[in-house]
Amino acid sequence: MAEKVLLVDDEQNFLEALFERMRLRGMEVSVATSGEEALGKVENDTYDAIVLDLMLPGMDGFEALKIIKARRPETQVILLTGRATVEMSVEAMKLGAMDFMEKPADIGQLIVKIKKAQVRKMILVERKSEE
Repeated sequence: MAEKVLLVDDEQNFLEALFERMRLRGMEVSVATSGEEALGKVENDTYDAIVLDLMLPGMDGFEALKIIKARRPETQVILLTGRATVEMSVEAMKLGAMDFMEKPADIGQLIVKIKKAQVRKMILVERKSEE
């Protein structure tokens, strides 16, 4: 089953390159260029993983993460940032991020994390349906 991924980043070139590389690996990929646009997509669709840039215009990645986790707790979010700090990483995990990666993200590592996210989400959805 193909991994369903939402990429959220305001850097157009980065977004297009990542989109293409993931699509070539058989993933079903959607894109958003802002936190608000991402929330609209999350409202209307489900994703195995959301790759979310921390530095977005308007609503930042932390704010978007909080809302995504409140609306769809089973969704796995991987945060990306160009300027990572230990504090940011800790904050991301507290807010429910599955992982935190520094840009430029190694595509191989990112793909592995997305595959793990899909498995985690399936387990959470299965547990919920058993309850």
